[in-house]
Amino acid sequence: MGRLLGIGEELSVKSNSAEPHDHWFEPLADHMGAAYLQYSFTKGTVQEVDALEKLLDLSPGMSIFDVGCGPGRHALEFARRGYRVTGIDISAKFIDLARESAARESLDARFERHDARSLPGEWIDHFDAVICLCQGGFGLMVGEGDDERVFAGIASCMKPNGRVALSAFNSYFAVKHFAEAEFDADRGICIESTEVRDVTGQTLSTTLWTGCYTPRELRLLALQNGLTRVRIHGVEPGRYGHGKPSTDVPEFLLLAERER
Repeated sequence: MGRLLGIGEELSVKSNSAEPHDHWFEPLADHMGAAYLQYSFTKGTVQEVDALEKLLDLSPGMSIFDVGCGPGRHALEFARRGYRVTGIDISAKFIDLARESAARESLDARFERHDARSLPGEWIDHFDAVICLCQGGFGLMVGEGDDERVFAGIASCMKPNGRVALSAFNSYFAVKHFAEAEFDADRGICIESTEVRDVTGQTLSTTLWTGCYTPRELRLLALQNGLTRVRIHGVEPGRYGHGKPSTDVPEFLLLAERER
């Protein structure tokens, strides 16, 4: 496929397309389609779900909410293991792909197109666990206050004693290792120009905008939204676990629970 989206570029894409859409990510998803699942960062899904089951103490039968699910790779893997899954994404194309996969495998997985900044009220206090991974929703929304709204919505959808796993790109890593990119220190956003490809190999020029975080910022967000037992691990795609946060891991994985 040529140059693939790198670590830290996942989903955080701003299109140069002039085609009208409700959200700037949609033309990128329309272009990539199923080719999204050929990018290297999508290959660790099974390991990531294995780790999340242990880290969040999950068991089959629980309800899982995948915010920014893309074509549904995590949600579908959880459904294969006997979880009741709901996934949302801003991209209608990705939702169609996820639904097709669920139908093909007869999985208990529901996929709907929604904006993560404005989640349906019917889902408040509804899920045993919420996941938001690979800048799917959180980190994708780089407007002022967008990530805060996404995080608050995630927290509200958790049942009392519910659990959350949320990944965010590491600000320290972006500054230290992304010499080719511009880092907006005021907004905490990594900006990089590149290309993405569709299933035929056709390229589309884009500018990637990835919201970046420190462990302290993630802890503060969690505490402000009533979450407890907050833990931050240093991770990378396909290698989720108990890694220590550092300047040399590309992502942080926040784990927390909601108070009763």
